[in-house]
Amino acid sequence: MDTILALKALLLGIVEGVTEFLPISSTGHLILVGDLLHFNDELGKVFEIVIQLGAILAVCWEYRDRLLGVLRHLPHSRQAQRFTVNLVVAFLPAAVLGVLFIKAIKAQLFKPVPVALAFIIGGLLILWAERRQHRITITQVDEMTWRDALKIGLAQSLALIPGTSRAGATIIGGLFFGLSRAAATEFSFFLAIPTMFGATVFDVYKHRGLLHASDLEVFAIGFVAAFISAFFAVRALLRYIARHDFTVFAWYRIAFGLVVLATAYFGVISWPNG
Repeated sequence: MDTILALKALLLGIVEGVTEFLPISSTGHLILVGDLLHFNDELGKVFEIVIQLGAILAVCWEYRDRLLGVLRHLPHSRQAQRFTVNLVVAFLPAAVLGVLFIKAIKAQLFKPVPVALAFIIGGLLILWAERRQHRITITQVDEMTWRDALKIGLAQSLALIPGTSRAGATIIGGLFFGLSRAAATEFSFFLAIPTMFGATVFDVYKHRGLLHASDLEVFAIGFVAAFISAFFAVRALLRYIARHDFTVFAWYRIAFGLVVLATAYFGVISWPNG
């Protein structure tokens, strides 16, 4: 296997794992880093899809007791049934809109400059959300109704725009709709499981003709790197929000977006898809 290709796979796997569950957009980072590494062809795009599974499994492992408990008690537990209904309801808006519009979105917005603008706008929205007065009505995920779940699902739909951040849309949406930071973050983790599994399976099936056995090692490197880095990122985020808000992520998004726009404008970096 080509050493340079393996290093690219390792780096992209780490980028995916670290950014997937933080409100800073994993898709945006993968588009930008993939362009810088010249790993942005059709195979590279499928690779980015596949390694998401590693990040998803990290969340499944972190919350394995909760998830197994829901499955075990689903037939007779009202709490487990409500939790499941909430996930389904929250999942549907992005699923439906994704099937209808993802082709157009990828054609028009999966480019560095639109991604950079989404970074900046998302950062400003986080600052606004954090500086407004919070009225917390839901402190735990189990207190949510299907209406709360639907609102967060609609917020998650904004993440179809690359650079917006699925985690950021759901967490900040949760804050706007009365969830505590802990509840919004935890529900974002749970909602990622059906959302990302569905998107990954759909995209892999659609691009199955590009998959070859010779690429297995490269995909495996990215997959494992995404799993390990996501596992630590999830734990770190849970510890962080226990004492801090999301302002630091807002300023990171704004700074990152401005750097991308500046390098594109002044020609410092020749972005392949800019």
